Amino acid sequence: MKRVSKIILFVMALGLLVCVKLPVKAQCAQCAATVETNTKSGGNAAKGLNRGILFLLGAPYIAVAAGGYIWYKNYRRKNVNLNDMRQEKLNLN
Repeated sequence: MKRVSKIILFVMALGLLVCVKLPVKAQCAQCAATVETNTKSGGNAAKGLNRGILFLLGAPYIAVAAGGYIWYKNYRRKNVNLNDMRQEKLNLN
């Protein structure tokens, strides 16, 4: 019963987070003014800023994926023949 109530609570919290949408400004006032002025005058500073944000967003995922791949390649068992394992029962006392 506790598991069901935890799942229901999680789904309700997730639903509230998805339903509540508030516009936010993620830039400081000076950065926003500079990008807006640059964009109005025909510059491409906004594109560079967006690329930088995407780079900062993706870098941790790439690092974790590379670490996971290296761990998988180094620590997985290779060429294990299951037929050569002992058939006797183990005493775990």
